[in-house]
Amino acid sequence: MNKQVIWITGASSGLGLELSVQLHQLGASLILSGRNVQALEELKQSLGNRHQILPFDLAEPEKIGDVADKAYQLFPKIDQLILCGGISQRNLFIESSLELDKKILDIDFFSNTELARAVIPQMIRNKGGRIVVVSSLAGKFGYPLRSAYSAAKHALHGYFETVRAELHDEQIKITIVNPGRIRTNISYNALLADGSPQGTMDYGQAHGMDAAKCARKIIKAIKRNKKEVYIGWPDILLIYIYRFVPSIYHRLIRKLNVR
Repeated sequence: MNKQVIWITGASSGLGLELSVQLHQLGASLILSGRNVQALEELKQSLGNRHQILPFDLAEPEKIGDVADKAYQLFPKIDQLILCGGISQRNLFIESSLELDKKILDIDFFSNTELARAVIPQMIRNKGGRIVVVSSLAGKFGYPLRSAYSAAKHALHGYFETVRAELHDEQIKITIVNPGRIRTNISYNALLADGSPQGTMDYGQAHGMDAAKCARKIIKAIKRNKKEVYIGWPDILLIYIYRFVPSIYHRLIRKLNVR
């Protein structure tokens, strides 16, 4: 990571912030992105002047091209793009709306794919690069109260697995990260059926893996050139139950405490 330029979305809090701190310690130069300008400024001040901030809103995928142009004004190249920004939800499918589904897909899917589309041509010209996609276990199977969120994460897998296959000879690496419940504010900001944030932390989130530990595991996966990694015990057990004994998964998921 030393002397690489790494662009991180969602850097103002949670897992994105922890990744920023640890990548700084490894010698990377960072582009720190998120919506909270004050939090980004404070993070840059704490880390040092070799880093730059680039605030923008993932809810506006149509503006991503302009955002990428600004990124290349900050640094002439980007070695890695870490797609960590996003939003979750906490509402039943039957309570949801097309407007809410579109908002979640814009933030969690379309903005991420547009960012990749904006930086990959330059990575190809520079003979390689890496996209790190922070997905979720909900991108591997359905999860109650997260219909659009799960759909967006499923879509990320299909999209970036395709990108990996198409651009293998161009030395474009794709690492897909599937965390379980991590102790961040994601449930505070999760959208309810009316589009407002939940404003409370889920029990499962509060007792999830520490974000700093998750960040270390992500960086380890990047260093080892992992194509995909599952993080969070015992949550990742569901992956294997779903794969090998799906009948048990279908019974478990109905009874699981998903808050």
